[in-house]
Amino acid sequence: ITVLGTPAEEDGGGKIDLIKAGAFDNLDVVFMAHPSQEDAAYLPDIAEHDVTVKYYGKTSHAAAYPWEGLNALDAAVLAYNNLSLLRQQMKPTWRVHGIIKNGGVKPNIIPSYTELEFYLRAPSLRELSTLKEKAENCFKAAALATGCEVELHDSETDFYNVLPNKALQKIYKENGKKLGIDFISDDSLNDLSGSTDFGNVSYMIPGIHSYFYIGSDALNHTEQYTTAAGSEAAQFYALRAAKTLAMTALDVIFKPDVLEKVREDFRLTKLKEEGHLNVPGNTKGSDNGIEAECVSH
Repeated sequence: ITVLGTPAEEDGGGKIDLIKAGAFDNLDVVFMAHPSQEDAAYLPDIAEHDVTVKYYGKTSHAAAYPWEGLNALDAAVLAYNNLSLLRQQMKPTWRVHGIIKNGGVKPNIIPSYTELEFYLRAPSLRELSTLKEKAENCFKAAALATGCEVELHDSETDFYNVLPNKALQKIYKENGKKLGIDFISDDSLNDLSGSTDFGNVSYMIPGIHSYFYIGSDALNHTEQYTTAAGSEAAQFYALRAAKTLAMTALDVIFKPDVLEKVREDFRLTKLKEEGHLNVPGNTKGSDNGIEAECVSH
């Protein structure tokens, strides 16, 4: 059993670096849990792509000689609005959100440089590729309309969507109920969640990325949730989730039929998900015994 700390999940994809470093080699199953507003053995964490957009124009005095300038802020605003309009033709499960990080220096100077950052999300890598192409066309159109130059800087590695493993989820729920966990109904599994570098791990080896209630209805990534997560009450729920993961790991280790079901579920899910995509993966288990891993961040 390996306990592996994985920092930089939200910014940088720490688990992706660990994959490249071989930290997940020779493991059979991976387990982790993430705090939330409810208890769930699985929520659909979706694929995500980061892109930084830079526009280069030409400065000029905004009052005296505006015609001499090329307004990079106009390009940034057009790009933002292009993506806003694109949402009319986006699938309900697609997400695009971004900010303008640099909009100029002073109002009387036509900006020669602006910068935006966007996150693109979709339920699968295939759909993410389609959304990425549409977004890039929006960025390029803004440059064409304003006469500016545009540079697109993509993240080195996308976050993959988390592959479900129904065999692991079933055992996790059975163990959790023994400890008093009240799981959400399967009807709620259609609701989208966020994105995580655990998705990349789930394409390599079977795993479970469960969610656990911390005793608060505050929403993730808010000041209220930060306070709730550090409270004494939240520790009970965190330990309960950890115990459920441990019990599930023991089932995998000591019940050979369980491991085979987990592996077969992983194989079929991955084949269905990948389709024609060339996604790196590894379906091999270790040759000597069973390795189970718990990851944390």
